[in-house]
Amino acid sequence: MGWPIKRVDLGEVGYHQALADMDTWVEERQQGLAEDRLFLLSHPPIVTYGPRTKPEDLPAGLPAVQVDRGGFATYHGPGQLVGYLVVDVKARGPVDIVRWLENGLVDALDKLGFPAVRRETPKGASSLAGVWTPDHRKVASIGMRIRRGVTSHGFALNVDPDMAAFQRFVACGLADVTMVSLAELAAEQRRETPSDAEVRDAVFASLTAGS
Repeated sequence: MGWPIKRVDLGEVGYHQALADMDTWVEERQQGLAEDRLFLLSHPPIVTYGPRTKPEDLPAGLPAVQVDRGGFATYHGPGQLVGYLVVDVKARGPVDIVRWLENGLVDALDKLGFPAVRRETPKGASSLAGVWTPDHRKVASIGMRIRRGVTSHGFALNVDPDMAAFQRFVACGLADVTMVSLAELAAEQRRETPSDAEVRDAVFASLTAGS
Protein backbone atom coordinates (compact mmCIF):
# COMPACT_ATOMS: atom_id res chain seq x y z
CA MET A 1 0.00 0.00 0.00
CA GLY A 2 1.27 3.49 -0.82
CA TRP A 3 2.24 6.15 1.66
CA PRO A 4 0.80 9.71 1.47
CA ILE A 5 4.11 11.53 1.09
CA LYS A 6 4.91 15.03 -0.16
CA ARG A 7 7.42 15.03 -3.03
CA VAL A 8 10.27 17.55 -2.90
CA ASP A 9 12.37 17.74 -6.08
CA LEU A 10 15.90 19.11 -5.73
CA GLY A 11 18.82 19.28 -8.14
CA GLU A 12 22.41 18.41 -7.33
CA VAL A 13 23.16 18.97 -3.64
CA GLY A 14 26.57 18.64 -1.99
CA TYR A 15 26.58 15.67 0.36
CA HIS A 16 27.62 17.57 3.49
CA GLN A 17 24.91 20.15 2.82
CA ALA A 18 22.40 17.33 2.38
CA LEU A 19 23.36 15.86 5.76
CA ALA A 20 22.81 19.21 7.44
CA ASP A 21 19.50 19.64 5.64
CA MET A 22 18.44 16.11 6.59
CA ASP A 23 18.95 16.84 10.28
CA THR A 24 16.61 19.81 9.87
CA TRP A 25 14.04 17.79 7.91
CA VAL A 26 14.01 15.05 10.57
CA GLU A 27 13.67 17.56 13.42
CA GLU A 28 10.79 19.28 11.63
CA ARG A 29 8.98 15.93 11.27
CA GLN A 30 9.66 14.91 14.87
CA GLN A 31 8.14 18.18 16.07
CA GLY A 32 5.14 17.90 13.77
CA LEU A 33 6.16 20.99 11.82
CA ALA A 34 6.21 19.19 8.47
CA GLU A 35 4.45 16.28 6.81
CA ASP A 36 6.03 13.06 5.55
CA ARG A 37 8.36 13.93 2.65
CA LEU A 38 10.45 12.28 -0.04
CA PHE A 39 13.38 14.40 -1.22
CA LEU A 40 14.63 13.50 -4.71
CA LEU A 41 18.09 14.77 -5.68
CA SER A 42 21.60 13.89 -6.83
CA HIS A 43 25.10 14.41 -5.44
CA PRO A 44 28.54 15.22 -6.80
CA PRO A 45 30.81 12.11 -6.82
CA ILE A 46 31.31 10.71 -3.31
CA VAL A 47 31.35 7.38 -1.46
CA THR A 48 29.38 7.15 1.77
CA TYR A 49 29.68 4.31 4.24
CA GLY A 50 28.08 3.03 7.43
CA PRO A 51 30.07 2.44 10.63
CA ARG A 52 30.49 -1.32 10.04
CA THR A 53 32.37 -0.83 6.76
CA LYS A 54 35.87 -2.34 6.66
CA PRO A 55 38.65 0.19 5.92
CA GLU A 56 39.93 -2.01 3.08
CA ASP A 57 36.52 -1.74 1.38
CA LEU A 58 36.87 2.04 0.92
CA PRO A 59 38.07 3.65 -2.32
CA ALA A 60 41.33 5.30 -3.29
CA GLY A 61 40.97 8.52 -5.23
CA LEU A 62 37.35 9.23 -4.34
CA PRO A 63 36.10 11.34 -1.43
CA ALA A 64 34.49 9.20 1.28
CA VAL A 65 32.46 10.12 4.35
CA GLN A 66 31.08 7.99 7.21
CA VAL A 67 27.38 8.47 7.87
CA ASP A 68 24.87 7.42 10.54
CA ARG A 69 22.82 5.00 8.47
CA GLY A 70 22.67 1.26 8.02
CA GLY A 71 24.53 -0.45 5.24
CA PHE A 72 28.08 -0.33 3.97
CA ALA A 73 29.87 1.69 1.29
CA THR A 74 28.01 3.01 -1.73
CA TYR A 75 28.67 5.54 -4.45
CA HIS A 76 26.73 8.71 -5.20
CA GLY A 77 27.25 10.79 -8.30
CA PRO A 78 25.63 12.59 -11.23
CA GLY A 79 23.24 10.37 -13.15
CA GLN A 80 22.02 8.66 -10.01
CA LEU A 81 18.66 9.33 -8.36
CA VAL A 82 18.94 9.67 -4.58
CA GLY A 83 15.80 9.59 -2.47
CA TYR A 84 15.82 10.71 1.16
CA LEU A 85 12.71 9.53 2.97
CA VAL A 86 11.66 11.49 6.05
CA VAL A 87 8.49 9.89 7.43
CA ASP A 88 6.96 9.21 10.83
CA VAL A 89 6.73 5.42 11.12
CA LYS A 90 4.94 5.67 14.48
CA ALA A 91 1.87 7.01 12.72
CA ARG A 92 1.43 3.72 10.84
CA GLY A 93 2.23 1.26 13.59
CA PRO A 94 4.78 -1.52 13.00
CA VAL A 95 6.17 -1.22 9.49
CA ASP A 96 9.17 -2.70 7.69
CA ILE A 97 10.23 0.49 5.97
CA VAL A 98 13.07 -1.11 4.02
CA ARG A 99 10.84 -3.81 2.55
CA TRP A 100 8.18 -1.23 1.68
CA LEU A 101 10.81 0.88 -0.08
CA GLU A 102 12.20 -2.14 -1.93
CA ASN A 103 8.76 -3.15 -3.14
CA GLY A 104 8.00 0.39 -4.28
CA LEU A 105 11.20 0.62 -6.29
CA VAL A 106 10.61 -2.83 -7.81
CA ASP A 107 7.16 -1.71 -8.91
CA ALA A 108 8.51 1.55 -10.36
CA LEU A 109 11.20 -0.23 -12.37
CA ASP A 110 8.66 -2.75 -13.63
CA LYS A 111 6.49 0.11 -14.91
CA LEU A 112 9.54 1.59 -16.62
CA GLY A 113 10.11 -1.74 -18.35
CA PHE A 114 12.93 -3.11 -16.20
CA PRO A 115 12.15 -6.36 -14.35
CA ALA A 116 13.47 -6.18 -10.79
CA VAL A 117 13.30 -8.12 -7.53
CA ARG A 118 14.03 -7.77 -3.85
CA ARG A 119 16.05 -10.52 -2.15
CA GLU A 120 15.91 -12.14 1.24
CA THR A 121 19.22 -12.16 3.15
CA PRO A 122 20.34 -15.66 4.21
CA LYS A 123 21.01 -16.00 7.92
CA GLY A 124 24.54 -14.86 8.76
CA ALA A 125 25.17 -13.38 5.31
CA SER A 126 25.83 -9.76 4.35
CA SER A 127 22.64 -7.78 3.80
CA LEU A 128 20.99 -8.05 0.39
CA ALA A 129 18.77 -5.03 1.02
CA GLY A 130 18.19 -3.09 -2.17
CA VAL A 131 16.79 -3.77 -5.62
CA TRP A 132 18.21 -6.30 -8.05
CA THR A 133 17.75 -7.55 -11.59
CA PRO A 134 16.42 -11.10 -11.86
CA ASP A 135 20.00 -12.28 -12.58
CA HIS A 136 21.14 -10.62 -9.32
CA ARG A 137 22.85 -7.46 -10.48
CA LYS A 138 22.19 -4.59 -8.09
CA VAL A 139 20.52 -1.48 -9.46
CA ALA A 140 19.51 0.33 -6.26
CA SER A 141 21.03 0.50 -2.78
CA ILE A 142 19.12 1.22 0.42
CA GLY A 143 20.46 2.44 3.75
CA MET A 144 18.27 4.03 6.43
CA ARG A 145 18.12 5.20 10.00
CA ILE A 146 15.19 5.74 12.36
CA ARG A 147 15.53 8.43 15.03
CA ARG A 148 12.69 8.90 17.53
CA GLY A 149 10.28 7.25 15.11
CA VAL A 150 11.29 9.26 12.02
CA THR A 151 13.26 7.84 9.11
CA SER A 152 16.19 9.43 7.33
CA HIS A 153 18.51 8.56 4.43
CA GLY A 154 16.93 6.24 1.85
CA PHE A 155 17.90 4.89 -1.57
CA ALA A 156 20.29 5.44 -4.47
CA LEU A 157 19.04 4.27 -7.88
CA ASN A 158 21.55 3.98 -10.71
CA VAL A 159 20.03 5.66 -13.75
CA ASP A 160 23.10 6.63 -15.79
CA PRO A 161 26.04 7.37 -13.45
CA ASP A 162 29.73 6.69 -14.03
CA MET A 163 29.66 2.96 -13.31
CA ALA A 164 33.48 2.77 -13.33
CA ALA A 165 33.38 4.34 -9.86
CA PHE A 166 31.97 1.10 -8.44
CA GLN A 167 35.18 -0.71 -9.47
CA ARG A 168 37.20 1.36 -6.99
CA PHE A 169 35.71 0.04 -3.74
CA VAL A 170 33.65 -2.83 -2.32
CA ALA A 171 30.04 -1.83 -2.80
CA CYS A 172 27.49 -2.70 -0.11
CA GLY A 173 29.96 -4.96 1.72
CA LEU A 174 29.57 -7.54 -1.07
CA ALA A 175 32.91 -8.32 -2.71
CA ASP A 176 31.27 -10.17 -5.60
CA VAL A 177 28.40 -7.76 -6.29
CA THR A 178 27.85 -6.51 -9.83
CA MET A 179 26.33 -3.04 -9.90
CA VAL A 180 24.28 -2.05 -12.93
CA SER A 181 22.47 1.03 -14.22
CA LEU A 182 19.21 1.58 -16.06
CA ALA A 183 21.30 2.88 -18.96
CA GLU A 184 23.13 -0.45 -19.19
CA LEU A 185 19.89 -2.40 -18.91
CA ALA A 186 18.28 -0.19 -21.57
CA ALA A 187 21.23 -0.82 -23.90
CA GLU A 188 20.75 -4.56 -23.43
CA GLN A 189 17.11 -4.09 -24.46
CA ARG A 190 18.15 -1.81 -27.37
CA ARG A 191 16.02 1.05 -26.12
CA GLU A 192 16.55 4.54 -24.78
CA THR A 193 17.37 5.21 -21.13
CA PRO A 194 14.43 6.80 -19.32
CA SER A 195 14.98 10.43 -18.38
CA ASP A 196 15.60 11.60 -14.82
CA ALA A 197 12.10 13.10 -14.79
CA GLU A 198 10.52 9.82 -15.93
CA VAL A 199 12.35 7.87 -13.23
CA ARG A 200 11.41 10.37 -10.52
CA ASP A 201 7.75 10.27 -11.57
CA ALA A 202 7.66 6.46 -11.64
CA VAL A 203 9.31 6.10 -8.23
CA PHE A 204 7.02 8.61 -6.57
CA ALA A 205 3.91 7.14 -8.19
CA SER A 206 4.77 3.62 -6.99
CA LEU A 207 5.59 4.70 -3.44
CA THR A 208 2.33 6.60 -3.10
CA ALA A 209 -0.02 4.38 -5.13
CA GLY A 210 -3.27 3.76 -3.27
CA SER A 211 -2.48 6.23 -0.48
